[in-house]
Amino acid sequence: MYDHFDGKLVEKNPAYVVIECAGVGYLLNISLNTFSKIGNEERCRLFAHLAVREDAHVLYGFHDTAERELFLKLISVSGVGAATARMILSSLSPDEIRSAIAAGNVALLKGVKGIGEKTAQRIIVDLAGKLAKDDVPRNFLAAHNKIKEEALLALVSLGFARNMAEKALEKAVKSDPADKTVEQLIKDALRNL
Repeated sequence: MYDHFDGKLVEKNPAYVVIECAGVGYLLNISLNTFSKIGNEERCRLFAHLAVREDAHVLYGFHDTAERELFLKLISVSGVGAATARMILSSLSPDEIRSAIAAGNVALLKGVKGIGEKTAQRIIVDLAGKLAKDDVPRNFLAAHNKIKEEALLALVSLGFARNMAEKALEKAVKSDPADKTVEQLIKDALRNL
């Protein structure tokens, strides 16, 4: 029903934004991923999805269409509602989610609050065939994923929160995507913590 909203950003917090379009303020629930990408723009354009429930009509906003498509695929899985899909998109980047599904990484999906082992397995089974090859990041390699997991375990054992460690590792990989050893990846991540 709604494709996108483009207007003045009236209010912004990690859970939702209010965008004023033609004098009407629309409240759109967002993920932390979208929140971080919006920045401090005065004018904002978010792609939308309207979820119709018995008790409410709820709008969800996404910074880009790729995130919205992933959200729609997640809510198509039995047992994954809009709130759970938003939690997944807030905890993991879209690339991490696609990689986890492609690799069958149950542990990574289980790390999201509210996702148990059975739900994580169901997400992988249901979406593994639905993700087009173009949806999986081009730089995805099983060996790279194993190194990243080992670095994550090391950072968690050092006492860092899992979500902070994951974000620091992601930042380290994005800043220098060259192949690294576990030790190099940990050192780069520690600079980001």
